[in-house]
Amino acid sequence: MYRIAIEKLYKWKEKRHRKPLIIEGARQVGKTWLMKEFGSRAYENTVYINFDSNSRMENLFASDLDVDRLIMGIELYDGKKINPGNTLLIFDEVQEVPRALSSLKYFYENAPQYHIICAGSLLGIALHEGTSFPVGKVDFLRLYPLSFREFLMAADMERFAELLDRQDYPMITSFKQTYIDALRQYYFVGGMPEAVQSFVEEKDFNEVRKIQRRILEAYEQDFSKHAPIEMVPKIRMIWNSIPSQLAKENKKFIYGLVREGGRAKEYEAAIMWLCDCGLVHKVSRVNAAGIPLKAYEDLKAFRLFVVDVGLLGCMTGLSQRTLLDGNDLFTEFKGALTEQYVCQQLKTIDGLGVYYYTNDRGSCEVDFIMDTGEQIVPVEVKAEVNLKAKSLKTYREKFNPEISIRTSMADYKEEDWLVSLPLYAVEEICHTTVPACI
Repeated sequence: MYRIAIEKLYKWKEKRHRKPLIIEGARQVGKTWLMKEFGSRAYENTVYINFDSNSRMENLFASDLDVDRLIMGIELYDGKKINPGNTLLIFDEVQEVPRALSSLKYFYENAPQYHIICAGSLLGIALHEGTSFPVGKVDFLRLYPLSFREFLMAADMERFAELLDRQDYPMITSFKQTYIDALRQYYFVGGMPEAVQSFVEEKDFNEVRKIQRRILEAYEQDFSKHAPIEMVPKIRMIWNSIPSQLAKENKKFIYGLVREGGRAKEYEAAIMWLCDCGLVHKVSRVNAAGIPLKAYEDLKAFRLFVVDVGLLGCMTGLSQRTLLDGNDLFTEFKGALTEQYVCQQLKTIDGLGVYYYTNDRGSCEVDFIMDTGEQIVPVEVKAEVNLKAKSLKTYREKFNPEISIRTSMADYKEEDWLVSLPLYAVEEICHTTVPACI
């Protein structure tokens, strides 16, 4: 299975002033596989340490954090000699031993010759709880479920992925039914590596659903195991409310849907916990279109999307029969799956700020607003081939963006001020229309 993130790891390895690297991401998005795969490809040796329930490592790091002493202890534990230039050190579930995280400072300052990559399913929570290591001494990489492009490659459709990269839209349009069929499958299967691998090998949608249910059960177990006990019911209520939140015409998060009379102060910490785990994407509203968009963020209005479109379908009970009903899949839940899909693809693009826009009266709503760092780009999402873009026109009249994007099941088309981009090509959104965010 190919992951685009592995190219980033090669670049990290070649950095002149390389720092220890921390990979963040939700449970089961493939962090451990990626680290081991990179180690086997790029190094002569790999030393893998899992810190979960590892009393030896806990004891090793409990004493002083002298790097030479730590290296000797790891060598004794693993039985391999660690040669800095050709050995990759992998610290997995590193949040279980906070002093191992703290040691990264000393590896960077006193022994930068060692190549260290860390990961953990709940690293985001550990970092925000104040685990002691100084900012600036490590690099970060966020890993998400497989994107649609990675899904195509996993399904032995590399040539179709390459065609999207080349942006040869006349040729792409000739094969659009192939892309549409693959997109339907992706909506159901999603991008969790185990689900994708099972689908590629077995083509069994029932087995995919079983895997997705197991992943969701593991997330629920994490709530009970790792969250503060008083917060667990609130986390569950927020998590279980997301499908109904996204099924609304206006997908703004409403606390009253979680519990009648619910208020922000009751649930803010639970939402932050889910964000820190990487289980949800929080997309905030903006009420203007200046750079940077974050300066116009409305902290009280936001939407919550889950980490993966396949998991959302599983949470809502989407059946495989829907796959056979043509475009019904794309209108299910009032376009919730489509907006989830687009959000998921946009989040994989480095350096891209993702928000949504509504005016103060609520009469104009644009599904996503992208901040590339150099320009603001509105993106309207249509589930089928409906090409009405009333809100986009209203937005354009007010803010006059350089370019606007509508993504739907319609073919690629460039008009005077509008680019129509097929949903299956949305991952190419920067490369196609906004060179500034490449």
